[in-house]
Amino acid sequence: MKIAIGADHGGFQMKEMLKEFVCSLGHEVDDTGCFSMDSVDYPGYAKTVSEKVQNRLCASGILICGTGIGMSLVANRFSAVRAALCHDEYTARLSREHNDANILCLGARVIGYGVAQGIVKTWLETDFAGGRHQKRIDQFSD
Repeated sequence: MKIAIGADHGGFQMKEMLKEFVCSLGHEVDDTGCFSMDSVDYPGYAKTVSEKVQNRLCASGILICGTGIGMSLVANRFSAVRAALCHDEYTARLSREHNDANILCLGARVIGYGVAQGIVKTWLETDFAGGRHQKRIDQFSD
């Protein structure tokens, strides 16, 4: 599966580590930046990943900033995006099972790398349950 990944300067180091991890799980990574620790504005990176997911150039996306909040706010402005800010494996699993989230948002200043790995692995390996959950997604996707 092709996964777009983007971060601002606050999430740069975690993005670099997670790229390798995602590839080790057998996925292809499309790195949309940023490419250094130099201060940048997060909305552009969130927009790029969200557009790739919305236009089906990538199956899903991962966005990382200091808290994950800014990235999730921007991503959820796109009609075909269901971005979920997750802090543990439980929320990652439910974001996929119940909400069919297609972008995972993480806060590099909130969680450590080991926790982030567990979240990403769980998120990538969990399928959407459908059923009653699809009806709910349809209600806010119209």
